[in-house]
Amino acid sequence: MNTCCHRGGLCAKGCAPHTDKLNAYDWLADLPDNADACNIVEVQFKPPRKGYYINANNLNLTIGDIVAVEASPGHDIGTVTMTGRLVPLQLKKANLKPDVELKRIYRKARTVDMDKFREAKAHEHETMIESRQIAKDLGLDMKIGDVEYQGDGNKAIFYYIADQRVDFRQLIKVLAERFRVRIEMKQIGARQEAGRIGGIGPCGRELCCATWMTNFSSVSTSAARFQDISLNPQKLAGQCAKLKCCLNYEVDQYVESLKQLPSREIVLYTQDNEYYFFKADILSHMITYSTDKHVLANEHTISARRAFEIIAMNREGKKPEALTEDGTPMISTSTDLLDQDNINRFDRNKRKRRGGGNHRNNDRNNAQNAKGQK
Repeated sequence: MNTCCHRGGLCAKGCAPHTDKLNAYDWLADLPDNADACNIVEVQFKPPRKGYYINANNLNLTIGDIVAVEASPGHDIGTVTMTGRLVPLQLKKANLKPDVELKRIYRKARTVDMDKFREAKAHEHETMIESRQIAKDLGLDMKIGDVEYQGDGNKAIFYYIADQRVDFRQLIKVLAERFRVRIEMKQIGARQEAGRIGGIGPCGRELCCATWMTNFSSVSTSAARFQDISLNPQKLAGQCAKLKCCLNYEVDQYVESLKQLPSREIVLYTQDNEYYFFKADILSHMITYSTDKHVLANEHTISARRAFEIIAMNREGKKPEALTEDGTPMISTSTDLLDQDNINRFDRNKRKRRGGGNHRNNDRNNAQNAKGQK
């Protein structure tokens, strides 16, 4: 009987030992002969790198096994993260053609393999720091963000970011002579680098690119405009200095909701005044109008349905008495827009709470004194 590691009774067979964003739960792991349904195995290396290999020797592999796989040159060490019927679906998701030639799995990792693997991994950080200095000495406009050694220590992958095309042929010669390994250079973007490094976003949660995002779509300032977000570069930029990926999460819902609002250019006419569009709560379909085009004056907030009614009346040459539903004038209140940026607004709330606490303490003391007198 399988033990459960998730709420809801999900079996432990489908759970990989890693908890990074490349993980996929194998919900078919409990099916009979699932491991024998496909001889291709998903193997994961240092995130975000993984690959697919042929189990040519028919090894009895399960999720979590550490294996030695074919590499060029030598071999690499990785962890099995998926076997069976879901692997062809993962191949399709990775856009790998069926006729692509896959490398093989040699064996399960031995003690000697693991010793070489740990020794190679121990040099990654030191190699990254030294390679950055070498690139700087050569005058190359690039930044080496990470280094990954192959499992046998014969090859190293250098991940770098650069704004322009970089001629790193001399750099490869110097690195190969210094570290005595085969060098491979891979260019990554600023978002990929942030995903490799990790961090905490302004929302207080771990970065999406470091936890679950694997594909990065382009983000434009139009996404902020649709959501009526202030175009402040400091607030719109993420840890990678690019526009935040989360700007795309809800933009489709805002675009659909904007279709149910009147145009911002339309002016509402009533018997007492003219009202201009000032701001809108897009999702709740509430619109705030002002009697001034540039400053919030005599503000009135009405629903989009009411705004469309007034627009229809204006087109017929009619003017309602007021913007409200029942036609009665609204009591306008002045609002100080700078008050929300006033740092003393927190002190006012504290004084109110302290005052309320003092009143409660006085009432409690008076009640105790009255009880003692009785």
